[in-house]
Amino acid sequence: MKKNIILFDGVCNLCNGAVKFIIQQDRKKKFQFASLQSKTGQKYLEQFNLSTKNFDSFILIENEKCYLKSTAALKVCQKLSGFWLFLYVFIIIPPFIRNFLYDIVAKNRYRFFGKNESCLMPTQELKERFLS
Repeated sequence: MKKNIILFDGVCNLCNGAVKFIIQQDRKKKFQFASLQSKTGQKYLEQFNLSTKNFDSFILIENEKCYLKSTAALKVCQKLSGFWLFLYVFIIIPPFIRNFLYDIVAKNRYRFFGKNESCLMPTQELKERFLS
C-alpha cells in the first residue's frame, strides 16, 4: 500500500499538534510526514512547483497528486477512522470559501498558537513515520 505524505510547517505549534493528532488517529499507519523545511519537504515543493520559502499550507501528497490547504485537511480526515471521516462532507463547500477561512487561520497561526525554534523531533518509535 502506498503511503500518503503530509507536509507541514515544522515550527508551527498548530501544525505539530495536527500531526500528533493524525498519528494518534491513524492506527493503520496510512500517513508519513515531513516538515516543509526538510530536504524531503523541499523536494516535494519543487516537484509540484510550490514555493520553497512560504510554509503557510498543509499539503497532502496522494497517488502523485498534491492537495493543498482545506482540501488536503479534508482528504486526511476522509482516511481517518471514526467520526473524523465524516468531516469530509465539507468538501462540498466551494474551495474559495473553505480556503478563505483556512487562510485566516494560517496567516495568524504563530500569533494564535505559537512557534517553536526548531522542527518537531519524532520519538524513536515514530521515526519510521517521518521522512527526512
